Amino acid sequence: MGRLEARASEPDFWNDQENAQKVLQQRSRIERVVKRQEGFESSVADAEVLFEFAAEDEGSAKELRALVERLELEVSEAETEMLLSGQHDALNAICSIQSGAGGTDAQDWAEMLLKMYLKWAERRGFKAEVLDLQPGQEAGIKSATFRVEGEYAYGLLSAEAGVHRLVRISPFGTGTRETSFASLFVSPEIDENIEVEINEKDLRVDTYRSTGAGGQHINTTDSAVRITHLPTGIVVACQNQRSQHQNRAVAMQVLRSRLYELELEKRRAETAALEANKADISFGSQIRNYVLAPYRMVKDARTKVERGDVDAVLNGDIDDFIKAYLLARRAA
Repeated sequence: MGRLEARASEPDFWNDQENAQKVLQQRSRIERVVKRQEGFESSVADAEVLFEFAAEDEGSAKELRALVERLELEVSEAETEMLLSGQHDALNAICSIQSGAGGTDAQDWAEMLLKMYLKWAERRGFKAEVLDLQPGQEAGIKSATFRVEGEYAYGLLSAEAGVHRLVRISPFGTGTRETSFASLFVSPEIDENIEVEINEKDLRVDTYRSTGAGGQHINTTDSAVRITHLPTGIVVACQNQRSQHQNRAVAMQVLRSRLYELELEKRRAETAALEANKADISFGSQIRNYVLAPYRMVKDARTKVERGDVDAVLNGDIDDFIKAYLLARRAA
């Protein structure tokens, strides 16, 4: 910590603004860890005092229970972060959701997943921004790309990458039990200093009219941008910025992150996660099942962790699934 403080005090510290931001982010991360440890020590001391009075004072007992519940949550979050030691785990995340087999029900399911992850980000105090959204023909979405900004956003969300399966009674007039699929792909938002070679001749750039909100200008001009990387088939898009130039810049950043993630997978030679995302978004490829009928249950196919409070899960309460996967991955 002292070394970082000394570096930040040097006269030429801001000459390299990108490096300066990295130093400040690292300092902030260490400060947060120290503050958390101090908070734990203070809470434990408070709990010891409350424990002495809890047997005879109901108010103290109630306060003690609330303190213990809060400590359990905070300790669980700290334990989860300890499982994230990868080179890019602390970075922001670029996420893509794609509807799969199941028609309109699958497109509706893809939108439900998008809302689940946006609510999860909100619960953790992360900033989430939808970069591109392609609406379904009748309901839901065909696909969406969103960015999550926060400490360990990539490391946490990488545990969710794969195919998600929903079983429920269709709300679209059929009255039958339907099975729907949607996938989540996650890549780190890479630093500008990391070189990712992209040849312009390998790109096909299409412009189209934005389908999202954004005022009169964004809805009456072809400001949205879709970029196809021909060698890999990766397609990225952005439509929420004010101009075509800004949308193209954001789409290129997403493409760089996707290509970098692809290269990381090749280097690690651990293709299981990538292959799960490349697999058909249909039967047999899911990482998690969400069953709403004939019973209600969410069960992870990788860790066997299950939850009966489906509504809470769909409202973003998924940290136990993430932690269980990270523990299993470390054990493996």
